[in-house]
Amino acid sequence: MKLSEVLRVAFRALARNKMRTLLTMLGIIIGVGAVICTVAIGEGASQQVQEQIQSLGENLITVNAGSVNLGGVHLGSAATKSLVPADASAIQEQITTVSRVSPGVGAGVQVVFGNQNWFTRVTGASPDFLQIRHWPVERGAAFSDQDVQNASDVAIIGHTVAQNLFGTANPVGQTIRVSSLPFRVIGELSAKGQSPYGQDQDDTMILPYTTVMKKLAGISWLQSITVSATSSADMDAAQAQISGLLRQRHHLRSSEPDDFIIRSPTDIAQARAQTLGVMELLLACIASVSLIVGGIGIMNIMLVSVTERTREIGVRMAVGATESDVRRQFLSEAVVLSMLGGGIGVVFGFFASNAVSAMLKWPTLIPPSSILISVLFSAAVGVIFGYYPARKAASLDPIEALRYE
Repeated sequence: MKLSEVLRVAFRALARNKMRTLLTMLGIIIGVGAVICTVAIGEGASQQVQEQIQSLGENLITVNAGSVNLGGVHLGSAATKSLVPADASAIQEQITTVSRVSPGVGAGVQVVFGNQNWFTRVTGASPDFLQIRHWPVERGAAFSDQDVQNASDVAIIGHTVAQNLFGTANPVGQTIRVSSLPFRVIGELSAKGQSPYGQDQDDTMILPYTTVMKKLAGISWLQSITVSATSSADMDAAQAQISGLLRQRHHLRSSEPDDFIIRSPTDIAQARAQTLGVMELLLACIASVSLIVGGIGIMNIMLVSVTERTREIGVRMAVGATESDVRRQFLSEAVVLSMLGGGIGVVFGFFASNAVSAMLKWPTLIPPSSILISVLFSAAVGVIFGYYPARKAASLDPIEALRYE
């Protein structure tokens, strides 16, 4: 029999009991739809994390002030005062695996413009900070090294701060009060959105670090140093070299712990992405159980079909059909049944993932590979679970089949 003839007979056989065929396909439809929906949610979340990783900055390393032990009491991170601007300069000059360095100091401040006010986090940094974080200025300009040297009263504000203080108006050139001191807004940062930790990155102001140290925080030490490694391959080497240099500069003996903390936020974000990938795989495996259940349903209905069509099988064999022809016929019916269910399941999964995205505001992304794999898997289910009924039909004795009532 030609393939076209086999398929025509298969569709005709399945159309005899439309409701039974639809109910049999239901397991495959739900299984394929569930797999595509879970993969779409997982891929969307992974893509969002990757975007957040990129928003942190390229090859980012942060050196934070460490803890101090006073009489057996650990005061927690950022308690030491040994991290100074000269350390940042030494890292820039002496470590070849580092491309950019920015000293950092921060404080919480109340910002006022006219009758509007907003509490935000101010970050003191150098001009390199924006390059390290890949954070362009949307309006206006960044401050210069001269502003850092002069501890100028200039500020670059984040998108959230700009909205709350100025609405849709252009903030560049306006004067705001930061902790009762007047500052001139010279730029507005482009929107970055949430960090991998769920913080609003746009709720910030960036000032020259000398200005924050002298006029807002009243300190002479740094709270952090932000570093960009020359490449991702140099990240580990850069961290080790920074650690060795700072221990030497801080005169720490081998038995003494570090008085600083070196972290790479991208490592934390990438670990989160890997966790999401594992969860996505787990959910997809759970959803695949529906496909197996659907396959069992196909096997069950095909066995019933073999019993119901025993005389038909006997007539086919009596007029010249071989065992291979009968086996091919029933196997094609099982594959057509599963493929139809897989096709409808793909459409169901597409609409389900869009519905989840619309209702729960979760990002979703359907990779083409997931559609191809789902369809191929549904076809494999048809072959695997349809083979035994097809083999049973092909092994019937024609004479006994003709006698069957």
